[in-house]
Formats: sequence, C-alpha cells, structure tokens
Amino acid sequence: MSAPLILVVVLATFFIAGVRILQEYERGVVFRLGRYVAVKEAGFRWVIPVVDRLVKVSLREIVMDVPPQEVITRDNVSVKVNAVIYFRVMHPEKAVIQVENYLYGTSQLSQTTLRSVCGQAELDELLAERDAINRQLQSIIDDQTEPWGIKVRAVEVKQIDLPPDMQRAMAKQAEAEREKRSKIIHAEGEAQAAERLFDASRVLAREPAALQLRYLQTLSEIATEHSSSIVFPIPIDILRPFYEMAGGAAPAAIERGPESPES
Repeated sequence: MSAPLILVVVLATFFIAGVRILQEYERGVVFRLGRYVAVKEAGFRWVIPVVDRLVKVSLREIVMDVPPQEVITRDNVSVKVNAVIYFRVMHPEKAVIQVENYLYGTSQLSQTTLRSVCGQAELDELLAERDAINRQLQSIIDDQTEPWGIKVRAVEVKQIDLPPDMQRAMAKQAEAEREKRSKIIHAEGEAQAAERLFDASRVLAREPAALQLRYLQTLSEIATEHSSSIVFPIPIDILRPFYEMAGGAAPAAIERGPESPES
C-alpha cells in the first residue's frame, strides 16, 4: 500500500472518529483536555478525536416518579406519600459540571423535600390543601436545583396512603357529618313549614269563609280515599239557625201557659 493511500485512510479515520450527530432535543457539552469549551447545538458536529470529549444532554421535559415515603405528620399520623415531578435541563453545561448525576440528585432531593414538607403539615391539610403542598414542594425543589441548571415546572402529590384504623375513623366521621347535615336540613324544612302554616292560619282567621272552603276541600280529598266510612263533625255555623229557632219557640210556649181541656 502506498504512502498517500495510507495517509488518506488515516485522515478519513481521524475525521470519522470526530463526527457527532446531535438530535433537535439534544445539546453537546464539549470538554477539551478536561476543560469546558462550548455547548454544541443540534445537527452535524465535529470534535477533535482524543483531545475533545462531547457529553450529550437531553433538553426534553423529564417526568420522574418519586417513590412512596414514610411520613409522620404534625399531628402524629403515619402515612405514605408519593409524588411525581416535572423538570427539564435549561443549562446543559451546569447539569454536567455542577453535579455528577443530575437525575439521581433531583430524585434524592425530591424524596427528602417530600418528607420534610409533608411532615410539617397536619393530615387534614395534606388531604384538603394539596394544591398548596404542591406549590411549596415545587418552590423548594426548584430553588435547590437551580445551580444545576434545572427548572422544575411542577410537583404533584399523587397518592396518600392512610393506615386502616385511620380510614375507619375518617369513614365514621364522614358518616356523622352526613347525618348532621341531614338533620339540619330536616329541621330547616320543619321551620319553613311552620312559618307557612302560621301565615295560612292568619289568613283563615281573617276570612271565616276561607275556613269553610278549606273544610270542604278537606272533605273532597277524604272522599277520594278508599275508605268504607267517613266520620266528620258538622260545623256549628250550619246548625246555628236551628238553635235560634228552638230558643225562640220555648219562651212563647211559656207565655201561653197550659191549655184547658175542652168541655
């Protein structure tokens, strides 16, 4: 093999050894003889073999599951809490230089922060104010990972596992609360009904004829029932003329006295 051909082969091998292809979502952090040089954009890139080292870093958003953590709340209730964290690399050079493994570091930081924040809250706060807990977790983790060139977009508490005895106690509490609301609603209905009956009684007291009409309406409603016999009182107002007639006839008989027998 001739010397020019050998030289061409060596140059081609040297060139091919330095070729790097970066995807659109990737960036390449270049180190030359161990020192940081630059960040390469996506596309066809060439580095000096042996002298340069290119580290690829993905800029896509990472969804990381935080394993369940044993937490003792402020009111001494033991629960298991897990979460999910959404973050992405904003500065590839910091993610490579400032921390050995930014994925492992973010995972460990998320676990410790989750235990710390949930341990400072009471159980009712964890269950009812989950949005506030999420915002607090996101703020703390984002501040801690900012030197690594990482931006935490959101942290969501995914599940809270309660002990069986606590679940039974909460079920009894919920049942008692529902019964309480039922009794309150029933009492309010009784009060409103009493007010309406009071208003109706005032109207009937002002109009005696209205009372008679209501009496007749009640009889009509009773007649529609499948009863064999109906017993109802007769209003005094209907019999009053007969009482007056009977009362007038008695004094007249007294004035006439006993009639003598015919002879």
